[in-house]
Amino acid sequence: MPTVNMHEAKSNLSKLVEAVETGAESEVIIARHGRPIARLVPVRRPGEGQRIGVAKGAFVVPDSIDSTHVEIEALFLGRDE
Repeated sequence: MPTVNMHEAKSNLSKLVEAVETGAESEVIIARHGRPIARLVPVRRPGEGQRIGVAKGAFVVPDSIDSTHVEIEALFLGRDE
């Protein structure tokens, strides 16, 4: 994670963006007068990161999974039982 000063960032913006985009750098810190002020990081594209449904098809959940759990059903439905 390199730190670059503002002038260097302005002069080499294309190279810095390419480094982050290709994964050569995970992020670049931009500093002003030696003090970090901004981070250049890649934008997360849809589908990256944790996904919902990762285990889809790995097991079968029966339709009657909650048929015997009256107390749990009542909690989800906001009923007092």
